[in-house]
Amino acid sequence: MKYIIQLSIILGISFLGEVCKYFLPFPIPASIYGLVILFVCLETKIIKLESIQETAKCLVEIMPVMFIPAGVGLLESWGVLKPVLVPVVVIMLVSTVVVMAVSGWVTQGVIRCKKSGQKKQEE
Repeated sequence: MKYIIQLSIILGISFLGEVCKYFLPFPIPASIYGLVILFVCLETKIIKLESIQETAKCLVEIMPVMFIPAGVGLLESWGVLKPVLVPVVVIMLVSTVVVMAVSGWVTQGVIRCKKSGQKKQEE
């Protein structure tokens, strides 16, 4: 029963994202609206982490399975992708490296900020 309630909360937030997508004129996917709503609810303690944690962990664990339909779609689109394969591969490689570098810099910055905050608290 606990998992059904947790999943209902997550699906309810996803539904709110769909509603936002329907009413707001911005070109933002409904899933992004849902993620932002869930983030705000968790940060403001409207939803406690414990109330969705176990189901969220389960969903993260099965996430790779969710990419199978996208992979099959790419295979079905091979005829369209073949002529632009080289530019697409170059863009994917460059964007992957850029995302990894920016993520690393941001992570290092957050770690430095936390360390400097802890040093200030100790003094």
